Amino acid sequence: MILKGKKGIIFGALDNKSIAWKVAEFAHAEGAEFILTNAPIALRMGAINELAEKTNSEVIPCDVTLEEDLNNLIEKATAKFGQLDFVLHSIGMSLNVRKKIPYTEINYDFMHKTFDISAISFHRLMQTLMKKDAMKEWGSIVALTYIASQRVFPDYSEMAESKALLESFARSFGYHYGKSKKVRVNTISQSPTMTTAGSGVGGFDAFYTYADKMSPLGNASAEDCAKYVVSLFSDYTRYVTMQNLFHDGGFSFTGISGDIMELVGRAGGTESSN
Repeated sequence: MILKGKKGIIFGALDNKSIAWKVAEFAHAEGAEFILTNAPIALRMGAINELAEKTNSEVIPCDVTLEEDLNNLIEKATAKFGQLDFVLHSIGMSLNVRKKIPYTEINYDFMHKTFDISAISFHRLMQTLMKKDAMKEWGSIVALTYIASQRVFPDYSEMAESKALLESFARSFGYHYGKSKKVRVNTISQSPTMTTAGSGVGGFDAFYTYADKMSPLGNASAEDCAKYVVSLFSDYTRYVTMQNLFHDGGFSFTGISGDIMELVGRAGGTESSN
């Protein structure tokens, strides 16, 4: 019960494959209360009411590109709970990726929308929380990211730049929020995960298998990522802020693995050993 008595908002739970869904389940099990939110269209497509019933939570629609929606959400959340202890930002969308538009030919209107939804929304959310003094001292804000912010993954398209911007906002806003309110802001760089959104990226199966073979511990699951998020919501991580935290089984610091060397050796028709 490490979150007993803590209140918050969880953005982005779409279905039972999503990391935000798992975070809600584990946060509930650890004693937290929260509001669930997603874009109105996502609420219609998903099964969030099932999760709300399971966790005894209220669902409030919110389009993160609209200040009036964020104001409404945070006003309702603070009216219900008072100041908040935690917020999860688990939001990302690219029409260029969905429509399989090559990176060198991307549609710039789509790109602007990607940045607005996937990254600028994080700054907009924190700005609204700060203006409304909605976070308690030592509160925790967490966003989900991916290592494509730092390395090239060709089919990830402009989502890579979105994640780089998201991580920069966590550092910059984390400084100001820490100084003014002792609120901590972090991002978690998760392994490729078999979510509905993740599996929509071109070549995802190969992508997933490669990371799994590269990582000494293998890919981290959505469930384990959720547990890590919950630890960052708790008082056990009070002095962790402005960090991009890798939760990827060691992928981020592995140059090459024995499994990959073996695969390359077989493909080249030569023998290899670990």
